[in-house]
Amino acid sequence: MPAPVTPGDARIPQIPVIVLAGFLGSGKTTLLNHLLHHRAGNRIGVIVNDFGAIEIDAMTVSGQVGSTVSLGNGCLCCAVDASELDSYLETLTRPSVRLDLIVIEASGLAEPQELVRMLLASENPRIVYGGLVEVVDAAEFDRTRERHPETDRHLAVADLVVLNKTDRIDTAEHDRLRSAVAALTDRAAVVSTDHGRIDPALLFDPALRPDSERTAARQLTFEDLTAGEEEYHGGAGNPGGAHPHAAYQSVELSTGTPLDPRRFLRFLDSRPEGLYRIKGFVDFGAADPRNTYLLHAVGRFLRFAPRPWARDEPRLTQLVLIGAGFDAEALLRELEDCRTPGPGSTGPGGTGAAGVPEAEPRDADELERAMWGVLRYVATDRPAEEAGRPTG
Repeated sequence: MPAPVTPGDARIPQIPVIVLAGFLGSGKTTLLNHLLHHRAGNRIGVIVNDFGAIEIDAMTVSGQVGSTVSLGNGCLCCAVDASELDSYLETLTRPSVRLDLIVIEASGLAEPQELVRMLLASENPRIVYGGLVEVVDAAEFDRTRERHPETDRHLAVADLVVLNKTDRIDTAEHDRLRSAVAALTDRAAVVSTDHGRIDPALLFDPALRPDSERTAARQLTFEDLTAGEEEYHGGAGNPGGAHPHAAYQSVELSTGTPLDPRRFLRFLDSRPEGLYRIKGFVDFGAADPRNTYLLHAVGRFLRFAPRPWARDEPRLTQLVLIGAGFDAEALLRELEDCRTPGPGSTGPGGTGAAGVPEAEPRDADELERAMWGVLRYVATDRPAEEAGRPTG
């Protein structure tokens, strides 16, 4: 049985664009540098947006990434309109650049929701929204909220919150802050760490490159030079030792039983707090026998894209769900309840009027109606593989 398809597959050509936000001093650049050190073979492009004429952050990441585009003199959402952002993305997404990921490190004074809107409004067919990551300084959280009341609004639109600098607070304070931050988000995953050391696999997948490209002569990267070295981080919790990445969770589903579109949409609409990304392909069976549906979900963003079944291709649903702090076993049970019951079977999951289990749709009209919810997230004015919209 083949492994679940990842966004590195050639059938998914778009480059994820991640917005990295947070107030000044929260640790955005530290987190970005960590990703560049541990990029899992990916080629990362960075748009650094500094506030001020001296671009300290751009100099900090300079030389660690193949393409760095700096947008100085003001925050991106105020100083650069959508067409200008598209021009930078056009440069980074040229096939000759061969990037796997783009990160926009926003100014500490940027409005992250506007950055997300600009990305979603972009007409660049080679990008896809990769999520809004909001970095929070755990040691200064209360004072930051006092100075910046907009903190609550930023957290409410985040797809992933990184509670950074937790080495500076004790366990009781950490528990209090996690609860406070989680209460301000809309089911976002909250990951605790220090020095910005989250596992990159939470944000993106290892690059899938041909063997010839892997072994071809190339310039040494920053990751090559530091591979195998132990990092000294010090601190009371881990003096002198190598610091592990902040952990994430993943759940995989591979089944030959089609998913019921209505049940699966209900699952997506109510997906649990802490579930950050969903990727893979979905078989909706008789509801659309011609196509498998590529699924890309990050936070509240959801996209389906139909792809015709290849000749003799096994008709499987293959999904990977990634996040932190959720009940993996309960999540898998909910997914299994989305499977379509066979003929004459009620199967698990959804109920209709008077609590009667829903039967599998029979006639063509019922089958078509069952797919309406899925088709809401397939673009009709451009190729299906470019579709996407936020949920909620």
